[in-house]
Amino acid sequence: MRIVVVGGAGTIGRKLVPALRSRGHEVVVAGRASGDVRVDLTAHDTVEALYREVGAVDAIVGVAAHGALDEFGTLTANSLADNMKAKFFGQVDLVLTGQHHCADGASFTLTSGIFADEAWPHVTGGGVISGALHSFILSAAIELPRRMRINAVSPTMIDDSKDAFASSFPGMRPVSVDELVTHYLHCVEGDETGQIVRAYG
Repeated sequence: MRIVVVGGAGTIGRKLVPALRSRGHEVVVAGRASGDVRVDLTAHDTVEALYREVGAVDAIVGVAAHGALDEFGTLTANSLADNMKAKFFGQVDLVLTGQHHCADGASFTLTSGIFADEAWPHVTGGGVISGALHSFILSAAIELPRRMRINAVSPTMIDDSKDAFASSFPGMRPVSVDELVTHYLHCVEGDETGQIVRAYG
């Protein structure tokens, strides 16, 4: 398969890309500041340009964006909307635009997160974003054309990043990047659609 990994230079992408290549797939790495192709998930024009450049690919994997921490007492509708631009609207744009460009039977694998299901302080935005992504996955799965599939991997704190986030989320069990890679591979190579893979440690 020919696969685009958006965010392929990040924490997950650095292990996912070689894993996909080792299984015989052709991988195009896309990112805002690195990779084979440039894309900024906050800018629709760059998403359109991505698809024009890469052509009719067989799979899109989004592992690029993350939600910022927030303080509920000072959170505003505008700051919440800003937080949602890349991780929610950007990933959704990969699907809504990609359905017109990708090959028949192509798959989309997005990344959400544990805060859709578990409430933690300072991540209202993260909870809203991931919950919205889960709802989008369910709807898109029954409406995508041409046998296309869509799924999401929803990780907890990633083991490789726990030193940076452990103080923000004390007691949260991390998940290893290797386990996450296995989930992404299954989403790309399997035949399921409309699934939320909850990798919560």
